[in-house]
Amino acid sequence: MLYSTRTDAEKRRSFRQRLASGELLRVPGAFNPLSARLIERRGFEGVYVSGAVLSADLGLPDIGLTTLTEVAQRTRQITRVTDLPVLADADTGFGEPMNVARTVQELEDAGLCGLHIEDQVNPKRCGHLDGKQVVEVSTAVQRIRAAVDARRDPDFLVMARTDVRAVEGVAATIERAKRLVDAGADAVFPEALRTLEEFEQVRAAIEVPILANMTEFGKSDLFTVDQLRDVGVNLVIWPVSLLRLAMGAADRGLSTLLEQGALTERLDEMQHRRELYDLIDYEGYNRFDSSVFDFRLETD
Repeated sequence: MLYSTRTDAEKRRSFRQRLASGELLRVPGAFNPLSARLIERRGFEGVYVSGAVLSADLGLPDIGLTTLTEVAQRTRQITRVTDLPVLADADTGFGEPMNVARTVQELEDAGLCGLHIEDQVNPKRCGHLDGKQVVEVSTAVQRIRAAVDARRDPDFLVMARTDVRAVEGVAATIERAKRLVDAGADAVFPEALRTLEEFEQVRAAIEVPILANMTEFGKSDLFTVDQLRDVGVNLVIWPVSLLRLAMGAADRGLSTLLEQGALTERLDEMQHRRELYDLIDYEGYNRFDSSVFDFRLETD
C-alpha cells in the first residue's frame, strides 16, 4: 500500500548486484506511476523513464525543452510506487558540468537507481532522428566526470550515452565509449546501433555493461531479448512502447466513440475496474482506513 517497501539504497544495491551477475535486465519504459506498477506486476527487472515520453506527455517535442524540475518530479512519482530499480534519461544534464552535477544529486534524491547523460549538443534531438550533432569528446568526458563526482551513493549508476554512431560510425562509438568509461562511467548506452554485429563489437571493446535501446520506428532493428543476450547486452529498454500502445488504443477508442456514439464494442480491450483496483491496492487502503477508525470516542 502507499509507496515502495524498499529504500532507495536497497534498490540501488540489489540493482548493482544483478547487473554484475551478467544477466540481461529487461527495463520497459513507464509513462506514469501506474504503468510502472504494471511493469513490476508483470515481472520485469526494472523501469525506465524516457525523456521522449516525458516530453510527449507534456505535449512537447523531444528537443531538450523539459526542465530538471519536471524530470525530477516525474521520476519521484514513479520511484515511490515501485520496488523495482528505476533508470532515467537525463538528456545532456541540463547544462554545463556544474548543472550535470546538480542533476545527478536532484535525481538521486528522487529515488533513482541510475541515469544516463548523453553527448549531444543543445538543443538535443531524439536519438533515432537524422541531423544529430555531438559535442567534442573532452566536453562529453567533463559531463561524465561531473556526474560521477557529484553522486553521494556509490551504488548510484552513472551511464554514459553516446550518439556518435549516427555521426561518425561504430569505430568512433567504441573509441568514445572507452574515453567515457575512463572518465568513470559505470555503463555505456551506444545509441542507434543498427545490427547485432555492431552491439557485439561494442561489447567486445569495453568492460562495463552496455544498454540496447529497442525503440520502434528507429534506426535499430527490433531484436529479441534472446538475440541481445547472445551478443552480451546487459540492459535493454523499450522507452516509448507502452505510451505508443496506450495512445494507439486511445485513438482507436475515440474513433469508435465518434462513429458509434458508444464504446460497447471496445469493452474487452479495456482494463477492467477490478484489475485497476487490484493494481492500485484499493483493498489495502480500505483495510488501512478501517484500522485507523476502529474505535469509538467515549462521551461524558
